[in-house]
Amino acid sequence: MAKNFIYKFGGASVKDSSAIENLSKILRNRLRNQLVIVVSAMGKTTNSLEEIIWKKMSNEDFSQNCSILKEFHLGICKELFPQDHLIFSLLENLFIKLDKDLEKPINKQNYDEFYDRIVGYGELISSRIVAEYLCLQGQVVVWKDAREVIHTDSDFRFAKIDWEKTRTHTRAQWLPVLEQFPILTQGFIGSDSKGRPTTLGREGSDFTAAILATSLDASSVTIWKDVPGVLNADPKLFPNTQKFEELAYGEAAEMTYFGASVIHPKTIKPLANAGIPLFVKSFLDPDASGTKIHEKAPNQGIPTLVLKKNQVLVSFKVTDFTFIDEGHIHQIYEQLKKLKLRVNMLQLSAISVSVVIDSQVFKLDQLLAGLKSTFEIRYNEGLELLTVLHQNPDEIPALLEGYEVLLEQSTRNTFQAVRRKSGI
Repeated sequence: MAKNFIYKFGGASVKDSSAIENLSKILRNRLRNQLVIVVSAMGKTTNSLEEIIWKKMSNEDFSQNCSILKEFHLGICKELFPQDHLIFSLLENLFIKLDKDLEKPINKQNYDEFYDRIVGYGELISSRIVAEYLCLQGQVVVWKDAREVIHTDSDFRFAKIDWEKTRTHTRAQWLPVLEQFPILTQGFIGSDSKGRPTTLGREGSDFTAAILATSLDASSVTIWKDVPGVLNADPKLFPNTQKFEELAYGEAAEMTYFGASVIHPKTIKPLANAGIPLFVKSFLDPDASGTKIHEKAPNQGIPTLVLKKNQVLVSFKVTDFTFIDEGHIHQIYEQLKKLKLRVNMLQLSAISVSVVIDSQVFKLDQLLAGLKSTFEIRYNEGLELLTVLHQNPDEIPALLEGYEVLLEQSTRNTFQAVRRKSGI
């Protein structure tokens, strides 16, 4: 019996009409039943929706932002479809629903739930456009709402998967369809037990592909990117990058843990557990080899650079002349857990704890408020966290030239530095 396959196309691969036409060309000789296609929101749509939410939260007028977003998608459709096509009424209905959801109240307490309800429209809109365009080209796919099968808890913005329920519903609802047609669906979104929209974490469409692959016992997952495969650094930030022809699950997981953006960090584990290989390929050169991530790949040991921007360094100093102990660390981590803030780097001294976290709306203020009675707190925003895996110590100074280093630490395998441009 033939196995299922999962393809995932990110925002850059559906960012405009020519990108969607290119997606159709990629699928021309690859489209078949037993294929599930997962698509992200188009281009920077998620960023645009986040800005709308922020304006709503700040009691600012966001109507122009909504109009610009609508015209962006309509403009793409006008280039792809005849003017009487069904897509225009489908799009109109989705934007009417978005407007109605934006009328609902928002505050700091329900911000995450409101966020999930709104940002998911990016994937719903893009998947409708891509599905209708493929059908227009004679590439028949069945559009499915991922929220009907991706079941999660109610931890909005960072929802955790109900694996058993997701597997049961995905197989019951989608396997009969896949016997005859490919399915096109959305990444990033799910729903909780009350049917409320949830999201799986920023850039979570890769994770969706892995969830569906394990639920459907797929033979492989392919993520289509604007890079030739997994590189040892982001080519937009660092020169002379190297492509990995293959990677072991463990090495890939380590890269994503430290923030490598080519793959969502939650993607590797379910695929590794199920022994499903992951291919990372270029939608600009679809016949090239890309990178294969699987369990039998040899360790590469090539120095790998990961840069995370918009970082915040927060230092908690005890005020009663005692030393830092497990109780202090537990107290800090409890507050971080409550606010869903992940620690990207940790450093301890005798009297202080320093953590590096992603910058998130409201969260820093809430963190400070929750711990100011116990600690003297200082923080710096607008920083970068540089991580070098399989480091070559001789190459580190050049990476820090022109930067002020606020914090650094090194192990046999890993070097990390919190930095900012000198003079800032």
